[in-house]
Amino acid sequence: MRKPIYSLTRKLARMSWNKYNLYNIANKRLQDTTKLTLFQQKWIGKRETRAYHGDEVTERQFKAKFFNPKLPTVNNGSAQEQPHPAVSVLTFAELERRLDFIVFRSNFCPSVYAARQLCVHGKVKVNGKKLAFPSHKVKDGDVISVDPQAIQMLKGEKGTELEFEPKPFSQPFLFVPEYLEVNYNTCSTVFLRSPISRPGRTEIPSPFPPEFHSLAYEYYARGK
Repeated sequence: MRKPIYSLTRKLARMSWNKYNLYNIANKRLQDTTKLTLFQQKWIGKRETRAYHGDEVTERQFKAKFFNPKLPTVNNGSAQEQPHPAVSVLTFAELERRLDFIVFRSNFCPSVYAARQLCVHGKVKVNGKKLAFPSHKVKDGDVISVDPQAIQMLKGEKGTELEFEPKPFSQPFLFVPEYLEVNYNTCSTVFLRSPISRPGRTEIPSPFPPEFHSLAYEYYARGK
């Protein structure tokens, strides 16, 4: 039997605006790993970050299709800029190309699980064609569109102008990553490029510090 997604005991963060998930994130106390072995530290880093970044993607699928040991970065070299975060913050960058991730990141759904349902039910198009595969990896410049009637935050009768009614607790998460260009008038998104790392920050939304992403990267890179 599968464990509950929003377990208040396990407290694993998910890509969702669910109130129980937000409670888990708000009350998250990352485990002190200083007294653990290096492998144990890597495994904990992997467990925590993978629960958020693609929990329904199997380990085999992630390593074969989405893990890239060669990570890109941008560094302007200016002394006045903040220190560059470890490039390992981009460990899960390829997952951001998934169709269900893009629908969620574009704020068309309150969770990545709801985004997957939209894809499966034929409510999402890529370049004008229905695509029922949530795991589809889009290319730079692809246009992703969602049926407005299927977006939970849009209310109204078909054929009339729909009103936006935000979900409870969603306000802190209503932002768009820089690698997406969203048009809410047409309920569409353009995937511009892969996420990158910049001085002082990374473009991929995550509730975890760079150190945990570094541990996860080292866990997966050991076999490469």
